[in-house]
Amino acid sequence: MQEASADSSRSLCGLEKRCKGILEKDGTSYSSKQRLKLCYMVMQDVNHQLFTESVLDEILLSMRTENKQRAREILKEMDLLSFEDCHPMGLSGGQKQRVAVASAIASERPLILFDEPTSGLDLFHMRQVANVVNQVANAGRTALVVTHDPEFILRCCNYVLHLENGQILESYSIENGDGRNRLLKFFLNDMEKEVSTE
Repeated sequence: MQEASADSSRSLCGLEKRCKGILEKDGTSYSSKQRLKLCYMVMQDVNHQLFTESVLDEILLSMRTENKQRAREILKEMDLLSFEDCHPMGLSGGQKQRVAVASAIASERPLILFDEPTSGLDLFHMRQVANVVNQVANAGRTALVVTHDPEFILRCCNYVLHLENGQILESYSIENGDGRNRLLKFFLNDMEKEVSTE
């Protein structure tokens, strides 16, 4: 799991037509069109990816083969089962975010990209989404996270990739104390810069 920029994530999953670079997995290169089948992206503004009349239908739409029992299990994991008959656009921002994450899980795609998945979430639900990201990874899939939330990163990521203007600035593991300290130092320096410009 890595932290990357949103534009890079869109390119990675095939949503950017002017995409530069190559996605290669197990020795095979994938075109933008092929990436759409390989990847699922949970957008920061999930209003752009909620289409159906009910939360349950939203999850079923993401599945290769509809399975209501599995869809309800995913909704239960995301604390959304009581909303299964509700219209997704009638939910709160955090609930919509969780519906989008649940759809990603239901898709069973091998690469899931999460763009700021904790926006609009309280602490309890942030931890819940972190657990889901961990479940994705434990199931043998790849989860890539774009976030400005250091606590979220520490809860579910094991590798950090800093990108700027399409270039890799640095990359490192956070599975040890040195990497974690490096991550926290990055966020502290970033906060100090914001304070000094105000």
